Amino acid sequence: MEARMKSRANPDVTTAIQHLYKAIHASGVDPRVLDLVHLRASQINGCSPCVFAGVAAARKHGETDERLHNVVAWRETPFFTEAERAALALTEAATRIQDGAPGVTDEIWDAAAAHFDEAQLSAINLEIALTNFFNRINRTVREQAGRSW
Repeated sequence: MEARMKSRANPDVTTAIQHLYKAIHASGVDPRVLDLVHLRASQINGCSPCVFAGVAAARKHGETDERLHNVVAWRETPFFTEAERAALALTEAATRIQDGAPGVTDEIWDAAAAHFDEAQLSAINLEIALTNFFNRINRTVREQAGRSW
């Protein structure tokens, strides 16, 4: 499969996205939690470039291969904290919004709110949204795995 577009993003769009990421990372959420959120949403959406880049970023933040290999099955493993599990559940619910899906239930939100303050929840929610944004763009233009941004 070949990418449909070769051009780079508009510099104004790139600057705006950089500001969003700066706000996300200023929230006090552990970068490894944000990496797990990014990776899980990208796995759900089948976005190979985001999975590739997400694994690379997580490794830079000290994430282990054991945990990275098990994000896809996080419910069945002992490798994640309760806070990480709450963030992953929120990620899945916010990403899987197809017709008839329950979305983010009060139970899922309350579990996340038990571990993260409002600023952190806002940052996690924005990380989920941006990841889904990039997943959809990459799938549309057939961006290929192998690059990290």
